[in-house]
Amino acid sequence: MSQIFVVNSGSSSIKYQLIDMETQRPVLSGLVERIGEPGSDVPDHEAGMRQVIAQLGDGQQIAAVGHRVVHGGSLFDAATLVTPEVEEQIGELSALAPLHNPANLQGIRAASAALPGVPQVAVFDTAFHQTLPPAAYTYAIDARLAEEYQVRRYGFHGTSHKYVSEKTAEFLGRPLADLKTIVLHLGNGASVAAIDGGVSVETSMGMTPLEGLVMGTRSGDIDAAVLVHLHRQAGLGFDELDDLLNKRSGLLGLTGNGDMRNVQDAASAGDAAAEAALAVYRHRMRRYIGAYIAHLGGLDALVFTAGVGENNALLRRRSLAGLEFLGITVDAERNEVRSSEPRYISPDGSPVAVLVVPTNEELEIARQVAALLDLS
Repeated sequence: MSQIFVVNSGSSSIKYQLIDMETQRPVLSGLVERIGEPGSDVPDHEAGMRQVIAQLGDGQQIAAVGHRVVHGGSLFDAATLVTPEVEEQIGELSALAPLHNPANLQGIRAASAALPGVPQVAVFDTAFHQTLPPAAYTYAIDARLAEEYQVRRYGFHGTSHKYVSEKTAEFLGRPLADLKTIVLHLGNGASVAAIDGGVSVETSMGMTPLEGLVMGTRSGDIDAAVLVHLHRQAGLGFDELDDLLNKRSGLLGLTGNGDMRNVQDAASAGDAAAEAALAVYRHRMRRYIGAYIAHLGGLDALVFTAGVGENNALLRRRSLAGLEFLGITVDAERNEVRSSEPRYISPDGSPVAVLVVPTNEELEIARQVAALLDLS
């Protein structure tokens, strides 16, 4: 009973890992795709989950199921045992994450049906950032409207930021409570978090995962009046604007390609649009680094993680160039090393430890489930 089944249910997919908590390693992982799509042999999430469970035998070794749930609003600040009331609350929060929470809820219900009697636990992307102070999470709009419609900053990638900040303290051999850390989670979706003593005090994503850094297909920060302008002058409706900012912006909007690897290759080959897009990407990142050092009142560690952060040495080097006056320096040779383990990319003796720390959101979810249910 030392295994935890971790589920990340999307609108047409189920990504999963079965993690052995004694070794902290996956013993099985996979992905069920095209759920409910024309021609698919998986008509719904319940059928997809039965397909997954069939690979696990009778499922008797599963102590609990941990579900990634994108939006917990202001209701959830920790991993939570799923009850009918919690299911209802996750459903109500779908107004804040209409593309994610309904799919997450489908995964919970499918796993409950396939594994009756096994505890189901929701782990929320937003929970880690519930420690943000009011000054950080409040938007300066009409307070009555904001309260009525739950308009505030929530932050995302919380499981990654939590895992990486704790792994950083472990790697440095220092108490987490003593560290001021900036974590750069750079993937197709990207966010930054300022973490003071293990507590999130600022983060770049807002009410939705749209705010903040330039991403693969998302714009990140933008003057809200741009939407009004495009509505009035270009005739774009609300659905078109939503599609524009979330699916046709970011690197894709600037270059025609949303994959950082392709954009980097194009820039290296002399493509001016690709180089300009990377300059915007780096500029936005540096702005957040500077702001978060100010919020933290200093910095002990600057950490890169996720697909882009872990693998793009050129981006790391160019993004941090010129920040030596802040104690941030990159060692060229260390920066080029590829590894699945945490590593320094700053020189020995640097005032700020610059690191690459691979994230593991599935393991973090499993750990939170184990802690909640006391499965040690």
